[in-house]
Amino acid sequence: MVSSQIQKLAQHLLVLEKMRVVASDAEINLAVRVIEQFRVRLIKLAGVHGFRSLLSRALTLAKQENPALAAVRIGENGALEGVAEIGKSEADELVLVAQMLELLTTFIGESLTFQLVRDAWPEAASPGALSPEATEEAKS
Repeated sequence: MVSSQIQKLAQHLLVLEKMRVVASDAEINLAVRVIEQFRVRLIKLAGVHGFRSLLSRALTLAKQENPALAAVRIGENGALEGVAEIGKSEADELVLVAQMLELLTTFIGESLTFQLVRDAWPEAASPGALSPEATEEAKS
C-alpha cells in the first residue's frame, strides 16, 4: 500500500507536469511524462535494465490496483508503451506514479528520492510543496 505522503507527492508531480504541457504535447499522458523524467535520471544511475526492473515492478503493482493499466508495457529502452489505450483517467495516472515513488523510496530512501524529484521539478523543492493547500493552489 502506498503511503499518503507518496500519494500526495505523485499527485503534485502530475499537477506540475500538467502545468508544463504545451498545446503540442496535450495528447501525452501525464504519468508518461513523470515516468520519463525519472527514466532519464535513473538510467544514468542504474542503467536501462535497472530502470526497467524498477518500472516493471511498479507497473505490476499498479496493475493489481488498477486493471485498466493492463495494456501498458515497457519498451526495450524503458519507455512506457500502450498508454493511449488507458485514456486519461487521473486514477490511472496516479497509481503508476505513486507505485514508482513508493519503490524508489523503499530502495534508495526518502532523501535520495526527493533529491531526484527536486532535480526533475525544481519547483517542487519549496517548503510545503506537498501540503494539500499547495497542491490545490497549483491546480488553479
